[in-house]
Amino acid sequence: MIRAAKEWLKRYWPPLSLRTILFGTLLFVAALPGVAALGLRVYENTLVQQTEAELIAQSAVLAAAYRSAWGAPPEPRAPAPEPPEIDLQSNPVLPPQPDGAPAAPADPRAVRAAAAIAPIVQDAAAVTLSATRLLDARGVVVGGREDMGRSYAGLPEVRRALGGSSATVLREREVEEHYGSVTLTEMLSSAAGIRVHHVRPVIAGGRVIGAVMVSRSPRGLFLGIYQDRGKIVLGIVLILLTLLVIVGVLSRGIARPIRTLAAASEGVALGRIEIPDPPVTAANEIRELYVNFAAMAERIDTRQRYLQDFAAAVSHEFKTPLTGIRGAIELLQEHGAEMSPAERERFLANADADAERLSRLVQSLLDLARADMIAVEAGARAEAAAAARRVARLLGDDRLRVTVKAPPLLPPAHVTEDALETVLATLIGNSRQAGATRVTMALAEEGGALAIRVADDGPGVPEADRERIFEPFFTGNREKGGTGLGLPIARSLLAATGGRIALDPVAKGACFRIVLACAPVGGSA
Repeated sequence: MIRAAKEWLKRYWPPLSLRTILFGTLLFVAALPGVAALGLRVYENTLVQQTEAELIAQSAVLAAAYRSAWGAPPEPRAPAPEPPEIDLQSNPVLPPQPDGAPAAPADPRAVRAAAAIAPIVQDAAAVTLSATRLLDARGVVVGGREDMGRSYAGLPEVRRALGGSSATVLREREVEEHYGSVTLTEMLSSAAGIRVHHVRPVIAGGRVIGAVMVSRSPRGLFLGIYQDRGKIVLGIVLILLTLLVIVGVLSRGIARPIRTLAAASEGVALGRIEIPDPPVTAANEIRELYVNFAAMAERIDTRQRYLQDFAAAVSHEFKTPLTGIRGAIELLQEHGAEMSPAERERFLANADADAERLSRLVQSLLDLARADMIAVEAGARAEAAAAARRVARLLGDDRLRVTVKAPPLLPPAHVTEDALETVLATLIGNSRQAGATRVTMALAEEGGALAIRVADDGPGVPEADRERIFEPFFTGNREKGGTGLGLPIARSLLAATGGRIALDPVAKGACFRIVLACAPVGGSA
């Protein structure tokens, strides 16, 4: 089941950014104290309203008993429901209830009705722990408490009840209930120092014949918490489970993917290139990091294989002339005295030729390294036609005719003039070594790019060598001084600005096609 849930989450998990995950987590954690405080306030207000509802129910029963003992018939219409309305945030807390004031004798009929239901009042007060008083139509106590004959008509809630409407108010608890000081409970709970007072009128025949006055302290917050401990523990468990889910989200979205990527990076450092797939539940930034890491690892792997092959090729290319130089030196050392001047000159010439080849190889390797590491500015631009004409003037002669064909108003190419001239000079030099007598450079705009076709009338490139001509040290003109690094250097110079070079198939001679991006609009010349 857990595995199925994980698969479902992976399938439908929305891509979240790291910022979204962190913001949501911090917002939730920051809101927890406020939610807890708000929850306690709401819970405390609920306890007070529960007390008010109980007092409303108790007073309604006692009012019906009062009316029945008075001898009045039942009201023709059933009374409307009275939901609790007390709110700790909006209702004011009045001073403690004062003692009743002296008054004229109470209504005898009300006294008799109160005496008739006295057992009911006592039982209700004993069960509900509420202070209960029965009042006559003038607010004088006729039953329920020891302050018989005292008047509470001056209290606002009593005046409202004698006017025909029920009233509920909050008052401070009496002094003896405070134990003489403010307790820790009162500091933590705003309901700990209050008492709910409710007064209901007793109506018979459309007039108020008395009132029922009840009051009680609400259930304490901590007592309520203890009594509702099961629900509260359930809420705490749900919060903890939510936090665990958030921790799991952070782990899957950030921590675990980063650990996996760190292990893969360590493997790359040790030569074990293993590219992990980006986790579906990872943050967008982490997934982008995986993609970039995969591209980097592939380039490192390609570069590693290239360096291995390159090192083997360099070793081979250097080995031949070094062997020739060493052999010439050994012969001269051992048999120099016996050789004729012509023989000595021949061996020295061979050694000098091998040393010259080594010098050309070193210089070509330096050029290749510079080409591989070159960084071209974003605004690089060159007039390709002008560069081609300059190369044609410098390299063209009686043995090799170089022509340039270019339409007017060609867009500038996104390449440096030095790099373009080096590439064109390399191709023309290769044509000269191959024995060509004519080279044509044709420029044209194709599909938003600039294309340069460099074609000669030489013997062309053998079919078997077409796939290898861009490999370092591969050359068919080694006896003429070729190093096999010209075309790799040209390809690296073009790649620095997104250009490319390829060998096009033609019926006669060789034809190389160079494709250059057009320079960005607004670049400097």
